[in-house]
Amino acid sequence: MKPIRVLLMVLVALLGVAGSAIARDPPMRVKDLGKVQGWRENVLIGTGIVTGLAGTGDSPANRTTRQALSNVLSQFNLTVAPEQVSSRNVAVVMVSASLPAFAREGDTLDVTVASSGDARSLLGGNLLLTGLRAPNGRTYALAQGALSIGGHRYDANGNVVQKNHPTAGSIPNGATVEVGMASPPAAPAQVTFVLNEPDYTTASRVVAAINSQVAAGIARARDASGIEIEVPAPQRQETVSFLARIENVSVEPDRRARVVINERTGTVVTGGDVRISRIAVSHGDLKISIENQNSVSQPAYIGRTGPGVNTALVTNTQLQVEEPTGVGYLAGGGTVADLVQSLARLKTSTRDIISILRAIKAAGALHGELVVQ
Repeated sequence: MKPIRVLLMVLVALLGVAGSAIARDPPMRVKDLGKVQGWRENVLIGTGIVTGLAGTGDSPANRTTRQALSNVLSQFNLTVAPEQVSSRNVAVVMVSASLPAFAREGDTLDVTVASSGDARSLLGGNLLLTGLRAPNGRTYALAQGALSIGGHRYDANGNVVQKNHPTAGSIPNGATVEVGMASPPAAPAQVTFVLNEPDYTTASRVVAAINSQVAAGIARARDASGIEIEVPAPQRQETVSFLARIENVSVEPDRRARVVINERTGTVVTGGDVRISRIAVSHGDLKISIENQNSVSQPAYIGRTGPGVNTALVTNTQLQVEEPTGVGYLAGGGTVADLVQSLARLKTSTRDIISILRAIKAAGALHGELVVQ
């Protein structure tokens, strides 16, 4: 019996044992499935100047840097024309941050800084005071501080030593909120809970769990994503405690049958309940081995040779082709998780597992969505 056929028989036995029982996921809290509508972060962006660089900033030919540095100096009664600015110790950067939904004046934000010119490195730089604006043009935060790069770049005499990405960095707690976000209504009569993954079954289960664990008839599903929750009149002055009860409601969400594979990294991620119908699998590798042996033909006992006699180089080539194949019948009721686990036990490469899954999907035996990244 061929080795591949034996391995496939072992695979069938492993699938029969593993597919006999499927563990169910534990219930989850409602707060882990989504959020209240209106709770979102807001993007802030600004442009600033990083100073204190050791000759690794923008080149003097960068007009944006010269103009920006001239504008900064003019605020301190120093009149310097942009054409007179010549320094590689400064760099123009783009600064970005995220403003949380309930940010208040005085809160701090993490800031990301990235070079927008031709600077070679921002190592050792310090960001000057920079206003961060929202899309409406209003300044909500001010950023300033020393950069944390996590890399470096040094060059001399044509030699370059670089680690990570030195033209982008961050400033932990580098921005201070100047304008807080508007607070929600003090006594809302209704709130809308939005699921992270829209699903009619999950929405129905969330509604049933809220109505049974909090109060009857206060929740109803508007669609696969939105769940409208009516706040009882006695609870409208205590919205925080009411929403805390809603967030901690236990529910068992439904999950789509989906298998995600990444051919570039050889990653396979699947849910434990993606079923496979009865199918026969035949998989083998074609191995071609070519071996060349070169030898020299040199007459040994000839004293004199003719004008056309010389040393000959002889090449002997051996070609071997091996194509091991095997067929296995997989009984119905198994899952993709069982299949992948069994193939891993047989030391099957991830690339081969991906090929087998794609073939099973093409055959119509994989009952789920196959996502190829």
